[in-house]
Amino acid sequence: MKRAVSGLMMSLCLFLTTPVPSNSNTFSDYSERNQLSSLLQSPDLTPEINPKALSLALRGYYNLKRQGLIRREGIITLIDFDKPSASERLFVIDVDNGTVIQSALVAHGKGSGEEMATKFSNSPGSNASSLGFYLTDTTYNGKNGYSLVLKGLDPGINDKAEMRSIVIHGADYVSQDYIDRNGRLGRSQGCPAISFSNLQQVIDMIKDGTCLFIYHNGKDYASRSGVLNPGAAFRTGRQGSPA
Repeated sequence: MKRAVSGLMMSLCLFLTTPVPSNSNTFSDYSERNQLSSLLQSPDLTPEINPKALSLALRGYYNLKRQGLIRREGIITLIDFDKPSASERLFVIDVDNGTVIQSALVAHGKGSGEEMATKFSNSPGSNASSLGFYLTDTTYNGKNGYSLVLKGLDPGINDKAEMRSIVIHGADYVSQDYIDRNGRLGRSQGCPAISFSNLQQVIDMIKDGTCLFIYHNGKDYASRSGVLNPGAAFRTGRQGSPA
């Protein structure tokens, strides 16, 4: 574990010292930077979490918190679509205590790829996943059972999530048994679908106004995000370029 944490810290140092575009929003003060360092040094934090993904997740979380958009603070849900679907890639993180309180398998959309998610879209009918920051909202019982509404917060990247009915719901094709038979998870119509076995636990943990971030390292998401770059949010929204 110490070796894993050391590797994460080295990656973090490289990431934080790498020059960023002038319109990219960095951590606003020492306490926020220190929070990230503390999280990556926590012995309870899984070494499976990508430090760059976590850094962006925290950066957006603090921006949304300053704007008063997060109703339930202290929790970030990170979905890392750089990982193959056969691995756990949804992490519910307790920001204050530096712990992963839940991890889970999660499916990506049919339009995003097979084992690996490589394409993303904000467009209705694309059946693809959308990157970026979301606010969790209310729950309901629909055709897939207990489900959680997600509100996309990144203009032009995921702000059509509600129009597309992008929600967290359960699916039979998200399970270890499905992986054993097929080599990967099944795929959704764009929703981050999870296993029925931990569906209620995850939804109840993150519902009603927490921050959720879907990450992928490609397509230069960070420079186009209205959440990560608040001053460029209006311009990004007018461009309307899908992720």
